[in-house]
Amino acid sequence: MTPVSSRYPMAELAHLPEDIRDKILEVQEKAGFVPNVFLALARRPAEWRAFFAYHDALMLKEEGSLTKGDREMIVTVTSAANQCLYCVVAHGALLRIYEKKPMVADQVAVNWRKADISMRQKAMLEFAMKVCERSHEIDNADFPPLHAHGFSDEDIWDIAAITAFFGLSNRMASFSGMQPNDEFYLMGRLPREKKA
Repeated sequence: MTPVSSRYPMAELAHLPEDIRDKILEVQEKAGFVPNVFLALARRPAEWRAFFAYHDALMLKEEGSLTKGDREMIVTVTSAANQCLYCVVAHGALLRIYEKKPMVADQVAVNWRKADISMRQKAMLEFAMKVCERSHEIDNADFPPLHAHGFSDEDIWDIAAITAFFGLSNRMASFSGMQPNDEFYLMGRLPREKKA
């Protein structure tokens, strides 16, 4: 396993509060491994709970027109702009899986304008990048192009909130030296083997 951080020790599962330990074990059961972010942030339980509550509110919500792939695409593109290795690799893996496109994460991380994605997704990413890099320049003129692609005002809020939240996540991962799990690099690149 890749070390989680060169600067801060990973929390030990056995010493964590029960609610956090149970959530991490649930993730391990589903993914087959524990993503390093869970143990890296668990060194501060109150912050872990707040971080993952907001993460889940944004990334797991059912309302609105953003798909899971759209949400992971926003994270991958803005994390690339913020040069966050952990989030580009981890969320790029989820993006490949949700979009069922093995090359899409690499494409959007390097140059989303030339990626094999829809015009709707390009409009979404144009706005996300403005929030990421120049949020002080957002004005009313930024909304009609998104409305024209079927995004509601609540969807636009989601695009901005995901971008802003992962701005925090990117900075925490980068300053702490968090490294992506090796498992993320290959996820979604090749078709899954069918079980016999």
